[in-house]
Amino acid sequence: MGLENEFTLIKQGAEAKLFKGSYLGKMTVVKERFKKSYRHFDLDNHLTKERMKSEARALLRCKLAGICTPALYLVDFERRRMYMEYVENSVTLKEHIMKITEDITNGHDNVDTLSQNLNSIAQEIGRILGKLHSHNIIHGDLTTSNMLLVKDGKNIPTIVLIDFGLSHVESSMEDKGVDLYVLERALISTHANVDKLFTVILSAYAEHNKRESKEVLKKLEEIRARGRKRTMVG
Repeated sequence: MGLENEFTLIKQGAEAKLFKGSYLGKMTVVKERFKKSYRHFDLDNHLTKERMKSEARALLRCKLAGICTPALYLVDFERRRMYMEYVENSVTLKEHIMKITEDITNGHDNVDTLSQNLNSIAQEIGRILGKLHSHNIIHGDLTTSNMLLVKDGKNIPTIVLIDFGLSHVESSMEDKGVDLYVLERALISTHANVDKLFTVILSAYAEHNKRESKEVLKKLEEIRARGRKRTMVG
């Protein structure tokens, strides 16, 4: 039976469909990965299974490290499905930051409060990524669309990392630098008027990944230089 009969389709990407519904009495998101018809059947099954294993492993490692991610309920390799917690009362950070910057641009009465909110969010992102990398977890697709802000009224924002579909466990400075570079490029393309946000993120990152942050940030500079070179060459 297809998920469409039990769950509501909420998003469709290049790799999978996301459905929302009830599972064992809990609101649940189901991620169903597509079959790739251009690949050999056995190879496609193997690659999909390995990717699902990596995603599940990353979610578990995050929980053990004290990083907020959706709870994992079930991994169904045969149907290519992962059943995960639906995070209630949340919006993507992309939506939230865009709303704040729009209010600031329009001269909102509480500009100072909004700016402090942005600063708190940036500090929390840096803290989370510092812990993530200190436990050798590479997210692989760090964007503000893959971070949820939970509206719980706390002074320190509760941010939940989602979509570990490209994640893996790796200790190399290169992979960690690339993770940060992906986030920086995402911030520039989506939140171009938030110029100080990434600086605050990196400062908090260094504070919470003291053992290797200097090496990672040095690698980030090298990756930036390579990116600029590619842009100039075309």
